[in-house]
Amino acid sequence: MSKHSFSRRKFLGTSLLTGAGLSLAPQFGFAQTSKPNPQTIRLGFIGVGRQAMGLLNRMMSIEGVDVLAAADVYEIKRRRFEQRVQKVYADQKRTAPPFNLYEDYQELLANPNIDAVVIATPDHWHAKIAIDACKAKKDIYLEKPLTFTVFEGQELIKAVRENAIVLAVGSMQRSAVNFQTAAHHVQKGRLGKIKQVLVHVGDNPHPKPFDLTPEAIPSGLNWEKWLGPIQEIPYHPNLNPPISLNPEENEKLWAAWRWFEETGGGLMTDWGAHMIDVAQWGLGMDRNGPVKVIPATEGKPLTYQYSDGIEMLITSFDEGRQGVKFMGEKGWIKVSRGNYDTSIPELALDKSSDNFSFNQHHVDFIESIRRRKDPIVPVEIGHSTCTVCTIGNIAKKLGRPLDWDPINQNFGKDYEANTHLHYTYQNNIALT
Repeated sequence: MSKHSFSRRKFLGTSLLTGAGLSLAPQFGFAQTSKPNPQTIRLGFIGVGRQAMGLLNRMMSIEGVDVLAAADVYEIKRRRFEQRVQKVYADQKRTAPPFNLYEDYQELLANPNIDAVVIATPDHWHAKIAIDACKAKKDIYLEKPLTFTVFEGQELIKAVRENAIVLAVGSMQRSAVNFQTAAHHVQKGRLGKIKQVLVHVGDNPHPKPFDLTPEAIPSGLNWEKWLGPIQEIPYHPNLNPPISLNPEENEKLWAAWRWFEETGGGLMTDWGAHMIDVAQWGLGMDRNGPVKVIPATEGKPLTYQYSDGIEMLITSFDEGRQGVKFMGEKGWIKVSRGNYDTSIPELALDKSSDNFSFNQHHVDFIESIRRRKDPIVPVEIGHSTCTVCTIGNIAKKLGRPLDWDPINQNFGKDYEANTHLHYTYQNNIALT
């Protein structure tokens, strides 16, 4: 077995976690299907920009994974991806299978040789492509945040369960021992009653990208297909950064679509899909959520209130890195990428690099396909996390406190707020 082959013991990280009953992957009555469990899992990638490059390397480091196809609306990125795939096969001294490139993701989904897809498109395409993949009976690794709107997440859950699809969400911090340990200690009451949780993610999205000076659409980029269901906005290279193959020049920045409310959720969803996810996990609020969201004022940050009185504050703390700080009657734990600290010595975690790696997240996805089980972050958890992030953006946009029903997933009788749970798709595109 390769060094990245699945090890359940390594995935759970420590005997502390394996012995204490931490709920790492809640089961949802996953439906068994007649789909075979091949040793080799054949992947197709949809959206092959900067994020897909890292996912490609991680997926192809797993034993028994082949990459057969890619779809993207930008021709040069398709060609770059094909070159990267061929290089990985050459470096691994493996014979590369036939490879297909598509502009239209639907053609990739129609390829019968593909078992599963990796979706790394802009957020406004996540739900539509993932639902279509469910209908095509393809398993899915979907980048975070799960969807662009709350309603899209609800519809995606239905599609996943009705078609018995394995869908893993890219909130990979749940596969790192430091985050697992923090959530475990909070769930087990080691901090006593939790009073408050501080979560640092960053800003809400900026209104409208129209202050970007329109530029000519580069050759080979189908801008109409890039826009898909959203309203027409002019092309700017920051929204889909250009690249060059000869000489090779990759993206110099993360695509700015994520920072504008018409095309993304800002840092609230970009980092919130990681850090708010950990906060919800530790509080035992997966598939649940807060009951009130209060936008930031001059004296207090964006605040979520839970039915048990706990408050989650979206604010910078300590050294200012994105992270989570659980504060209880007996002490605190703070956790972030590559870090774990606590005021209670017996809850400390050693600094071994293995405790801060989340590489097993992608291994879990492949093993979940083979075993026909839910992965560590299934669609329901991805949706509940994404929902919390999204309603924070809605409260900021409306500029007033909102009551939230986490079970029915709406703002009750608040008609104005409820209109922000989805939007009208453009360009004759239908979600389902």
